[in-house]
Formats: sequence, C-alpha cells, structure tokens
Amino acid sequence: MQKLLQEIRRCSLCESLPLGPKPLLQGSRDARILIAGQAPGRRAHESGVPFDDRSGDRLRDWLGIDRDAFYDASRIAIMPIGFCYPGSGERGDLPPRPECARTWRRRLLDTLGEVHLTVLVGIHAQRWHLRERCGRTMAETVARWRSFWPSAVPLPHPSPRNAHWLQAHPDVAAEIVPALRLRVQEILAED
Repeated sequence: MQKLLQEIRRCSLCESLPLGPKPLLQGSRDARILIAGQAPGRRAHESGVPFDDRSGDRLRDWLGIDRDAFYDASRIAIMPIGFCYPGSGERGDLPPRPECARTWRRRLLDTLGEVHLTVLVGIHAQRWHLRERCGRTMAETVARWRSFWPSAVPLPHPSPRNAHWLQAHPDVAAEIVPALRLRVQEILAED
C-alpha cells in the first residue's frame, strides 16, 4: 500500500486544476475505518492535511474522536473520491474530478485489509460506493442509513454551508451521530 500511496502522491492527472495537483489521502492496510469524502477543500489543499478545516472539526465531532485518532493512518484511512482540490464554483467547491476515481479508487480499496466501517461523506462518495442502492437525493440516502449499517453510513458533507440542511434533517444529530460514535468506539477499541 505504501508504494501505491507514493505513486498516487506523484499523480499529475489534475495538472489543469486551478491550484494544480496535490493529492491528499492517508491509509494503511491495517485501517479499520474508511472516510470516503468528496475532494479536499482549499484550506486542506493549502495545509496538505485532509479535513483541516471546520468541516473536519464537525466530522471528528460526529465520529467522537480527536485529531490524533483521526489522523492515525493505521486506524483510519481518508480516501476521497477526488484526491485534489477541484476548484470552486458559484455554490462552493466543484465536484471531484472523475478521472481520479477511475484511475485509482479500485486499486486503492483493494489494498485495504479489514475496513469495518465506511463513512460516506457527501453525495459523490455515496454514489460511487452505493451505486444503485444510492437514493435519488442525498436526503433520501441518508434517511435510509440503517439499510447500510453497520458496514457503511451515509452522511451529508459536514461543511458549515450545510447548516440549513442539517437543521431540516434533525435525524442526523438525533439518531445517526450517536450510533456512529458508538460504532467508531467499538471498532477502535478492537485495535
């Protein structure tokens, strides 16, 4: 896996992106939790650390873990659908570049040993991982979270821009987050 990660970090598929290629991911064969996000944001691109922003703060809170646990690649793999910051549009960051997942995702997932939980952050990750089981909308997919449990959980993106969406869907905070925290604790306690 380390050889593959090095190869990915040298990838130049995204040379045309506004800030150029800078693949951000982490993982090891021993990781038991996979965070499947969409693509790094601008701040993560600049720092070189995935989820190094308020979205990451909220995601770590949902998981019930601190930064040290989150960035422990031997326990948690962070592998977005697109590894590089795609740039921004009128309504926020652009979707992940499709050539990234086509080129790398299957090979990367095949190197993971024992993932017990895949956290599907945002619609792009949900569509890639759930395929035909994904709902027409993210709200529909998130509402059916129990049908993917306990091996996967679909979540909205934890961005502060989604505050209104989260208020309109209180089941995320009331039901999904408590169950997710317990599942994460169980998995990490097995290490």
